Amino acid sequence: MTLRTFAGLGALLSIVMPSLAMAADEVAAPVLNSGDTAWMLTATALVLFMTIPGLALFYGGMVRSKNILSVMMQCFAITGLISILWVVYGYSIAFDTTGMEQGVVNFNSFFGGMSKAFLAGVTPASITGPAALFPEAVFITFQMTFAIITPALIVGAFAERMKFSAMLIFMGIWFTLVYAPIAHMVWSGNGGLMWDWGVLDFAGGTVVHINAGVAGLVACLVLGKRKGFPTTPMAPHNLGYTLIGAAMLWIGWFGFNAGSAAAANGTAGMAMLVTQIATAAAALGWMFAEWITHGKPSALGIASGVVAGLVAITPAAGTVGPMGALVIGLAAGVVCFFCATTLKRKLGYDDSLDAFGVHGIGGILGAILTGVFAAPSMGGFNAATTDIAAQVWIQCKGVGFTVIYTAIVTYVILKVLDMVMGLRVTEEEEAVGLDLAQHNERGYNL
Repeated sequence: MTLRTFAGLGALLSIVMPSLAMAADEVAAPVLNSGDTAWMLTATALVLFMTIPGLALFYGGMVRSKNILSVMMQCFAITGLISILWVVYGYSIAFDTTGMEQGVVNFNSFFGGMSKAFLAGVTPASITGPAALFPEAVFITFQMTFAIITPALIVGAFAERMKFSAMLIFMGIWFTLVYAPIAHMVWSGNGGLMWDWGVLDFAGGTVVHINAGVAGLVACLVLGKRKGFPTTPMAPHNLGYTLIGAAMLWIGWFGFNAGSAAAANGTAGMAMLVTQIATAAAALGWMFAEWITHGKPSALGIASGVVAGLVAITPAAGTVGPMGALVIGLAAGVVCFFCATTLKRKLGYDDSLDAFGVHGIGGILGAILTGVFAAPSMGGFNAATTDIAAQVWIQCKGVGFTVIYTAIVTYVILKVLDMVMGLRVTEEEEAVGLDLAQHNERGYNL
């Protein structure tokens, strides 16, 4: 082979190799999947539907008629407030992984960086997901809806007695110091505190429900009981609204759980199935427990049972099988019934709409049972759960940390706000009702 031939081959390679490299880059570049994108857009709308109008109606029907607008107003105001805070810094705190390293505990294990503040760098071309298959803008909005509903759930614990102004400030601070950091610790990936522990929380049993339930319990204890509780009758004024709200929550929860697969795949399909099974089992479990205990089943009871089942299956939805879901749902219905009735009466706290009894207890129960039924030997699909006792211990650690962290920080926030501006409306305003006292409106003008 002549020198000229070598030179010619070299020239040819100099042309071909960059083209091959560019082709490889094009093959490796992530490509948006329209099916996954369509599903995530749908799931996002379903989760927002859970708060407005779902939770607003569910809670609104359970309060007295003089307070229906106040509860609904709080749900709508929280939706607006948290949406903006999520954009400004919440998304960054929860999901920025700057400074994180697997197995290393540092500040960024608890609190995300600020490189995504004001959604810096997010464009229509930004894509994300398990295989980078749908727009980051959709992921941001999907997670925003989780951030919205979590503080809105707390409203049920202090309904009918908290000042609207204090509520807004409390929710903003609580979101910043509690929700976003817990979400970061559980979901941000390698280097996140509870992620590295191996805590299983597919769709928010820890991040959403234990978090909100414990905060609600602390809030109702700090604010104190409603005037006249428990001797004055405080029956729900419109259980029709509550049943409609519960139905909306049930439907919306498919976006909550199946959407957490972040893809239109088999995991999403199984999450949908187990969500339906657990919710149905919990509804029946609560209904029959109430029927046996009190002699009659109630509409409020079955609606509460529905929510208890939805809550309990949330951390397990991506890892348990149908029979595990059946057990989790049935257990949630029965346990949450006794905690929202017998336990609450014995301890005497005024959790107005059972935020702790349903979300706190249901979340704790579901998180722990996830460690059992995620194991393949128990019909689950988490191959890493080979030692059930070890996984249950990890789940208990996650529950314990969340309970302690949320309780302490929530208590401090509330006590400081109480000293600065006061938390409760006056007795006169409480007697008149928050609709008139706080918003100068009536839910019903007859």
